[in-house]
Amino acid sequence: MSDREKKLLALLLLAGFVILNFFLFTVYTQKKANYSGSLDTAKADLQQAIAISESSAQYAEEMDWLAANEPEPAAYQDVQTKLQQFAYSQATNLGLTVKTQELLPTDTSGTHYHRAQIKISLSGREKALYDWFGQVNDPAAFRTAYQIVLKPNSQDDTLIDCTATLSQWFPPAT
Repeated sequence: MSDREKKLLALLLLAGFVILNFFLFTVYTQKKANYSGSLDTAKADLQQAIAISESSAQYAEEMDWLAANEPEPAAYQDVQTKLQQFAYSQATNLGLTVKTQELLPTDTSGTHYHRAQIKISLSGREKALYDWFGQVNDPAAFRTAYQIVLKPNSQDDTLIDCTATLSQWFPPAT
């Protein structure tokens, strides 16, 4: 082999080595970027899992309470009727006069719970009204009173007229 052929062969080998190194470096940087992205994703997933774990510990007591107190699934008509009967019986037991009762449309927009509602107007003494609110508002029964309007009675200054909307949350029957 002549001296020129040896130099040409050495130059071709050197060029091949440089091209191979360039190709391998490109593959290496792509793999490193992929692994770096995967590592960042894994770290983000880990942080999210830790946050969920911490929040689940925070809400575990509430979830246990919900599991212990969740009402049985029922049809909205039954729940609405029971709510109306309960409100009426508690009002009469406390000496309140029930003026009107109105069934309101059931809120079915919730995924897990629906809400039966009634609007009730009654009149009575202040202490009896507050006692009635205390019995109607019962978180363990998923029941509450809201949109409460209190006005003095026009005929008797010792009485208060009240209009309230009562809600009862319940899991719908399937």
